[in-house]
Amino acid sequence: MSASRRARASDAARSGSWGDTDVSRDAAARLLGTFLRDLRTQRGLSLAVVAPEIRGSVSKLSRVERGESPPKEQDVWELARYYGASAADEEEIHALLRQVRQNSRGKQFSDVTPQFLRRLIELEKSAFRIKTYENHVVPGLLQTPEYAAAVIEQALPEADDLMIRRLVQARKDRWSLFDAPQRPEVVAILDEGVLRRAVGGAQVMLGQLRSLRKRADEATEHTSIRIIPFDQGISSAVSFPLTHLTFKDNGPSEMVYLELLDSANYVTETNRLAQYRSVMDRLEQTALYRRESIALLDRMIGKFEQRLSASGE
Repeated sequence: MSASRRARASDAARSGSWGDTDVSRDAAARLLGTFLRDLRTQRGLSLAVVAPEIRGSVSKLSRVERGESPPKEQDVWELARYYGASAADEEEIHALLRQVRQNSRGKQFSDVTPQFLRRLIELEKSAFRIKTYENHVVPGLLQTPEYAAAVIEQALPEADDLMIRRLVQARKDRWSLFDAPQRPEVVAILDEGVLRRAVGGAQVMLGQLRSLRKRADEATEHTSIRIIPFDQGISSAVSFPLTHLTFKDNGPSEMVYLELLDSANYVTETNRLAQYRSVMDRLEQTALYRRESIALLDRMIGKFEQRLSASGE
C-alpha cells in the first residue's frame, strides 16, 4: 500500500469519515484486508503458506484480504505478528479495526481483554460519575503508557511485546473519556502506598506521579484525586479495589464493580449497593482534601527526583 493510500486509510479510520456505520465498517474491512495483503506480498509469502497461521484455509485468508466479512481480531493480530508488522503498521491496523468494530472499545480487544473488563469499559462510556478506590496501583483511567506497560508486564509475564502494546492501546482508548464532550466526573481515591510503590522503576513512577499531579492541579469539576495517608490507620481503608459508577440514563442508576484475580462482580442489588456506597463514603471522608493531596503528591515527586539524582539516572 502506498504511503498516501495508507495515510488516507489511517485518517479515515480515525475520523470515521466514511459516512454511515454500515458503509464505514465495510470500507474499513476492505482497507484492512488490502493492508494485510500488502504486508504479505511485500514479504513474498503465498496464501497457502500463511493460511495455517490463522488455522484456516486459503479461501478464508482470501476472504479476509478482500474484506468480504469482518475478520476476527485474533486472526488479524496473529497475521501482524507473523508478518513482523512495524509499530506504524500496528497503529494503522488498530485504527482500521476500530472502525470495523464500530468504534466499540470493548469488542476491539476481545481476544486479550477479559469479558469482565470489557464490560467495565463499556459502562464507563455511559457513566455520569466514576468513583474509584485503589490500594495497590494507579487506576487504569489515570495510568501513563509507561506505567500501564509495567503493570501489564507484571500481571501477564507470558505476554509478548505485541500483546503488551495492544493492552496499553486499550488503556489509551479508555483515557479518551477525558476528551469526550460529555465526560464523566472522575473521583480517584488512592492509598498512599500507591504513590510509594515504584512500579516500573523510579523513572516510570516519577512520570506517573507528575501526571497525577497535573490531573489534580487542573481542579475542574471533572477530575478529583484524593489520597488516604498512612497515618490514618489501617481501619480507614479497605483491602480491595472498588469502583462505583453512577448513570443518568434509563438503566440502573448505579452499580459497583469489584475486580478479582480472574473475574469481577457487578453489584446492583439495593442492599449491597448501600453497603458499598457507605464504604466509598467513608473512604472519601478519610481521604485528604485536594490541597493536602497535592502536597503529598509533591513530596513523593521530590522523593523520586532525589532517588534518580542520587543514582545518576
